[in-house]
Formats: sequence, C-alpha cells, structure tokens
Amino acid sequence: MVTRVAVLSHPKIEQTNEVARQIATVLTGWGIVVHRVSTWDTAAIEKIIDALDLLVVLGGDGSTLRAARVASPHGVMITSINMGRLGFLSEMSPDTWMSDLRQIIDGQYWVEERMMLHTEAFRDSQQLGSRDALNDVVVSRGTLARIVRVRTVVDGSLLTTYACDGLIVATATGSTAYALAAGGPILPPTLKNIVLVPIAPHLSLDRPIVLSQGSVVEMIVGTDHQAILTNDGQDEMTLKNGDRVVVQASPFVTRYLRVKSPNYFYHTLMTRLKPEPCD
Repeated sequence: MVTRVAVLSHPKIEQTNEVARQIATVLTGWGIVVHRVSTWDTAAIEKIIDALDLLVVLGGDGSTLRAARVASPHGVMITSINMGRLGFLSEMSPDTWMSDLRQIIDGQYWVEERMMLHTEAFRDSQQLGSRDALNDVVVSRGTLARIVRVRTVVDGSLLTTYACDGLIVATATGSTAYALAAGGPILPPTLKNIVLVPIAPHLSLDRPIVLSQGSVVEMIVGTDHQAILTNDGQDEMTLKNGDRVVVQASPFVTRYLRVKSPNYFYHTLMTRLKPEPCD
C-alpha cells in the first residue's frame, strides 16, 4: 500500500517543478503524505527515505538511475514520468500521470525487481571505493585518444585482455543503454546476467559476451596514461596502471512499481527504437 511519497524534480528541467507541484497537490488531496525534493539532493532524500513507500521521479533516465541508487538499499519502490529525451526506464508520461497514480494509490500495480551491480576498485591492497549501479560499470580510457588494455578475469579464470577504448559491464537493464550503442545484445530487464561489451576493440575480442548468473568479473587496467571507472555514467573515479576493478551482482535490487502489463518491455523497446524524423 502506498501512503507516503516523495516527488523528485530535476533542477535543470524547469517544467518538472510545475508538474511536481501538480502531483503533490493531487496526492495530498487523496490523503497521501507528500515530500518534494530535487533528484540531485541525495542528502535530503536520504533523510526521509526510510519513511517513504515510493519515489516518483520526474526527468529522464539519468534521474531514474540516481533515484534507484538511493532507494535500493532501503527497499523503496520507484516509478518515473518521462520528461527527458529517451525514457527507457519511465513508466508514465506528463499526459498519463494522474490516471496512473490513481491506479497506484488504489493498489492496482505490480513490482518488478531488477538486478544491480556492486563494484569495488583497488590499488594494490587498498580499496579506492565501492559503488552500486543499475545500468553499467565502464572502465575506459581517459582524455587522450589512446587505447586501454583491460585484462579480464571471469570467475577466477582469464577470459582475455581487451585492447580498446573501454569495456562495459552491464546489467540487463543497461543492455539498452551504452552497451546497446556499442553493439551489445538486448536482454529482457529482469534477467540476472552480466553482459561484457568492448568499446572500439583493436585487434582483440570484438564480440559481446553474456555471462552466467552470479558471475564475478575482475578487470586489471593496463595503461601508460589515465583510465576512468564510471558507474551509471555518473560516478567517476580515476584509475592508474595496475588498478583492479571487481564487479558482481549487488545485494540490492531496484524495485520498479509498474501499472502496465508485464509484457510492456517489448512494446516500449520498439517505440523507443523508432528513429526520430529528420527536419
């Protein structure tokens, strides 16, 4: 049952503030406790997250990814209204949110759980940091247009050393994001497999690989310049030669609240993949 909601607006998309105000007014009229917060204000969301049932995210896929990383450790559900460009992760639109939210408040919804990734980076024996991601983890070259070598170990066994611009480690959710742009396969979003997709490989393995559920991926960086580790294209960490990155399934999952039928994914996929008309 949903009785406590936070509506998250995008600080750089002005129209999300007006829609957030409208949503807050409607939900309050329905007897729902409502908070309004910026999607980028993680500290403010963290203060109230344990008192919430649902995050309603206004913006694009980037906003949904931010919200997912905050909500998942607390088991809080999320849903989103597409006010960005693509909206692969969005359930609602600015034209449908009122009827969709009415269904939610009436209990006419289902929950879809999606696997996340947990990443730890090491320099020698020192941990540089750890992160969780919903879409993907990417080890890539830095600002110079020079390849990075990524020695890749899967479940303790050497797979290969990629010579490439980078290596994407993606979830099924992330298979329709950067991994798709780099030539990776499309996976149904509830699968728990990891996908490896090299970016512009040079004289090395150039095919994407779908790993078994539960696999652990270790990447050792080989570079004479700077490399970068990114999580969901938002959190960035500088890597040096010999640094090691370990990626596996996170203990947390993203819980999407859905009002569409469970076979929504393929319709959404084909709608999003239609090319935009030329001017």
